[in-house]
Amino acid sequence: MKNYIDRHRDDYGVEPICRVLQMAPSCYWRHAARQRNPQLRSQRVQRDEGLKADIQRVWHANWQVYGADKVWLQMNREGIAVARCTVERLMRAMGLQGARRGKTVRTTTPDTSAPCPLDHVNRQFKASRPNELWVSDFTYVSTWQGWLYVAFVVDVYARRIVGWRVSRSMQTDFVLDALEQALYDRQPAAHALTHHSDRGSQYVSIRYTERLDQAGIQPSVGSRGDSYDNALAETINGLYKAELIHRRGPWKTRESVELATLQWVHWFNHVRLLTPIGGIPPAEAEANYWRQLAVSDTSTEVST
Repeated sequence: MKNYIDRHRDDYGVEPICRVLQMAPSCYWRHAARQRNPQLRSQRVQRDEGLKADIQRVWHANWQVYGADKVWLQMNREGIAVARCTVERLMRAMGLQGARRGKTVRTTTPDTSAPCPLDHVNRQFKASRPNELWVSDFTYVSTWQGWLYVAFVVDVYARRIVGWRVSRSMQTDFVLDALEQALYDRQPAAHALTHHSDRGSQYVSIRYTERLDQAGIQPSVGSRGDSYDNALAETINGLYKAELIHRRGPWKTRESVELATLQWVHWFNHVRLLTPIGGIPPAEAEANYWRQLAVSDTSTEVST
C-alpha cells in the first residue's frame, strides 16, 4: 500500500488515498520520513540492509549455487556474525536460492564378462589421510555439437577432485587420462592407495587395471553394480551437474565445457565449503592435515 501511495500521492493526495485504503496517514508519513532519512529506520532494518549486501556478494562470488547454509557458513568464516535463520529469511526476501540437484542418471555400462576386482570399500567412503582412497566415475553433458563425457577422480579424505577429463567418447582412454592427471598431480606412494569405481567397462578394462597395478594401487569395484556402491563419486557428479552444467547452459562447444569445468574444479577444490569435512574447502582440509602431521612429527622428535 505504501508503494501505491508513493506512486499516486501527487495525483490524489495522501489523505484521500489513506481514507479509501483505511490506513492512518501518520503510518505513511513515518514511512516517507524513513525513506528520506534511513537513520530513522529500526536497528534491525538497518542491519538487514547491510547483511543483504554481504549475502548478495557471497552468493554471486560462489557461482550463485549456495543456499542459506553455505552462505551462512561463509559469512561466519569472514567474521560476519549472523544467525542462519536470518540469512534464510533475507535470501527468501531477495529471491535467492541455491542449486538443486536433479535425478541421478547412470552413464557407465557394466561389463559382466570381464573379471572384476573385489569390493574393498563396501560403501564406507572414509579415509584417514589423503591418497588413501580415490573414487572415479564419469557423467555426460549435452552440447550443440553432441554429447560430451566428463570423468572425475576424487580423493575421499577431503573430497578433493584430483583428476578430470572431457571427451567426446566413452572409451577407456578418457577415464585413463583422468587417472594419469591424478597420478601426476598427487604422486601417491605405491601400495598405499585404493582406487574404487563401479563396474563400468572402462574401469574394469585390461588397460585401466594394468595402469593401476603399475602404479601400485589396489583396485576396488562395487559389488552390486548400482550408484550406492560408488555413492561419493555420484555425489560429485551431481554437484557438477547442478552447480555448473544445468545453470550455465546451453553449451555450444567442447571448449566451452572444458574451460567452465576447469574453473569449477578450481573453485570446488579451493573455495567451496563442504559440510562433510567441517564446512571448509577441500584444499584447506588437506592443508590442515599436513600441518597437524608436521606438528606431531616435530613433537615426537623433541620428546625423543
